[in-house]
Amino acid sequence: MRRRNFLAGSAAGIAASFVPALALAQDVLPDLAAGAVPITVAERQARVARAGELMRQHDMAAVLVEAGTSLRYFTGVQWWRSERLTAAVLTRDGELAIITPFFEEPSVRETLALPAELLTWDEDEDPTAKLGKWLSARGLGQGRIGIEETVRHFAVDGLAAALPAATLVSGNPVVRSCRMIKSDAELALMQRATDITMAAYRHAAPRIERGMAPSDIGALINGATKAMGGAPEFALVLLGEASAYPHGSGKRQEVRDGEVILLDCGCNVEGYQSDISRSFVFGEADARQRQVWQQMRQGQDVAFAAAQPGATAGSVDEAVRTFYEGLGYGPGYRLPGTSHRTGHGIGLDGHEPVHLVRGEQTRLAPGMCFSNEPGIYIPEQFGIRLEDCFWMEESGPRWFSTPAPSIDDPFG
Repeated sequence: MRRRNFLAGSAAGIAASFVPALALAQDVLPDLAAGAVPITVAERQARVARAGELMRQHDMAAVLVEAGTSLRYFTGVQWWRSERLTAAVLTRDGELAIITPFFEEPSVRETLALPAELLTWDEDEDPTAKLGKWLSARGLGQGRIGIEETVRHFAVDGLAAALPAATLVSGNPVVRSCRMIKSDAELALMQRATDITMAAYRHAAPRIERGMAPSDIGALINGATKAMGGAPEFALVLLGEASAYPHGSGKRQEVRDGEVILLDCGCNVEGYQSDISRSFVFGEADARQRQVWQQMRQGQDVAFAAAQPGATAGSVDEAVRTFYEGLGYGPGYRLPGTSHRTGHGIGLDGHEPVHLVRGEQTRLAPGMCFSNEPGIYIPEQFGIRLEDCFWMEESGPRWFSTPAPSIDDPFG
């Protein structure tokens, strides 16, 4: 769509400070991913060693992880899930084997970052039988085998049949315990992704025009994200009444004067993700919109203050709900108010354990990363969601992105 200078009035009523530092007159954007340092071989080796230590602590002989982010986390292999099993087995002694179709082996090796034994299977073979044989040859076929929580039933069922004397148990004490605590290298990649998403917002927002559809705005944000070196993950754009429903509406939407624009977007750098939401009004915000925006922004501060080392993840959610109930929202997850959890874990997955949700007893510890997004939704009217992610340090939480200053200056 034709672009014009934001200051010419395409969104009158939003402050001039909304204008990004990036020059609006040109589309050459800086590569903010330049210099990003991928996860090293040494760090992946340390992850496998840590997994082995945790297996010994929890009396597990091995852990099975399927293609996906946990496979990438430990081995570097970037692969997708299909009816053909590609998976890895990590043992308590630090051995690593990857099972994959014979014809996929060369492709799998392209991203394999660690020494590993490649077990291949032909189309007329059962891959779980091969895994079982490999484990049995190491004396592990009668032990406790941990299963990463997203492994599909057919793989679990097949392994159980291949190892009838084994006990299959949850692999969460191993995999979650490794992945929840981010290293400095992981945090640096997440910071890069965050910086790119914020810069994409600042580039795209001045170009929003009356009549645009969500897809038009999403294309602006994703285009800027790609230009600056990020890999877009999602671009959720909710306009007007659709902003009252956390994941939107199928009804036709377009930018209108005096209505809320809710942006929820993220990208990844070397697989590590960002997730940021901003809400503002196209044109002039009314008193009710300003009130709800400010209340929601205070909700973020309440969550941030409650997120202290040693506190349970659930207590952060409870702190926000107590605050909102004092304002007349809720109670609990009822509307008007916050119908979803206060935040989710984030890393290689946009949503990963654990979450800031009622009843979650996991205690916050340095290296954990979360979103902070206790949105307020008023059905049939509008919603406000502001979302910034933070990580835990010994001294408390620290923001990846600076929370929005005001409804008139949503990007700072």
